[in-house]
Amino acid sequence: MVLRVAVVGSGPAGSSAAETLASAGIETYLFERKLDNAKPCGGAIPLCMVSEFDLPPHIIDRRVRKMKMISPSNVEVDINIEKEDEYIGMCRREILDGFMRDRAASLGANLINGTVYQLDIPTNNTAPYTLHYADHSDGSAEGIMKSLQVDLVIGADGANSRIAKAIDAGDYNYAIAFQERIRLPADKMAYYEDLAEMYVGNDVSTDFYAWVFPKYDHVAVGTGTMKVHKATIKQLQAGIRARAARKLEGGEIIKVEAHPIPEHPRPRRVVGRVALVGDAAGTVTKSSGEGIYFAAKSARMCAETIVEFSQGGTRIPTEADLKVYLKRWDKKYGITYKVLDILQTVFYRSDATREAFVEMCADKDVQKLTFDSYLYKTVVPANPLIQMKITAKTIGSLLRGSALAP
Repeated sequence: MVLRVAVVGSGPAGSSAAETLASAGIETYLFERKLDNAKPCGGAIPLCMVSEFDLPPHIIDRRVRKMKMISPSNVEVDINIEKEDEYIGMCRREILDGFMRDRAASLGANLINGTVYQLDIPTNNTAPYTLHYADHSDGSAEGIMKSLQVDLVIGADGANSRIAKAIDAGDYNYAIAFQERIRLPADKMAYYEDLAEMYVGNDVSTDFYAWVFPKYDHVAVGTGTMKVHKATIKQLQAGIRARAARKLEGGEIIKVEAHPIPEHPRPRRVVGRVALVGDAAGTVTKSSGEGIYFAAKSARMCAETIVEFSQGGTRIPTEADLKVYLKRWDKKYGITYKVLDILQTVFYRSDATREAFVEMCADKDVQKLTFDSYLYKTVVPANPLIQMKITAKTIGSLLRGSALAP
């Protein structure tokens, strides 16, 4: 037998899964509704993703080595990456996603330009799953209705995942991100050559932060808030535009984008022989809102588990086999999610605590610990004395912030 796997969605998650499966000789079908789709996204990726996923230089628009944290009262803290070979990569999703999708196809994945509408669940443990989809390869929006039978399904189709709905994976809380791409005059763009800005405050984001991230020939200016506050998203976007107005002067809006961001893993991420990865599974982190690396990594780990338990494509992995991927994922990254959840709860609850957060970011030890953890995706152990110092500064900043709070 030849194992057949359908991967629905070809963002960094779906393409990473398809690449791993196809490279192992598994018959892989990669579905993408819109091949020229540009997902709304801040587009920041950690340095480890560049090497781990073998991304070529042209994928990276800007190599950011300077960050500016800006408090509600406009106190600015500059954070610099000191090592010359380290940086945060800034990407346009249409470029990144297109490269990863094409690479998966070149390695043997069958790329289907189609919209999956329905997944039929088999009544026994060995019968195939049936996907019903509209094939858009003829160029039409309606497409031609077709079906495909496979042994396993990976849902990498984002926050509004149809695969998740088909397996009754449950809902999760989510945030709304809103972003404008703004082309700036040359002198204004030069300011953002290797600099990204993050703004905090109730005027720019009730729950998170707002950003100005540099891209190839423009900046991405955006904000996010929880769904309970989604009616205020345009007001918050006006807030970040106002806070950064001097630096954005003369800019031209070239694109407006919005999308949901998962705020918690789905209650069920593996059901039967169907596994969810990336946004469909809910792998976006709290506090930072980072999703690209974790989406790709979760998908690769899922695909590697399928390859391992399929014994060279000669055996159909079971639900218990697929759940090994979840156990490995939670063991590797569970603490990271818990820490970032705590940070969001503690520091984003009021403007006073946000002031404390920005104050804490001025500490060099905090900066080093943060960047090492972000760039290499490891919870880096600090020297005990440094850890005590950071803890003391955190408590001190929070106490001063509480004194200022209403």
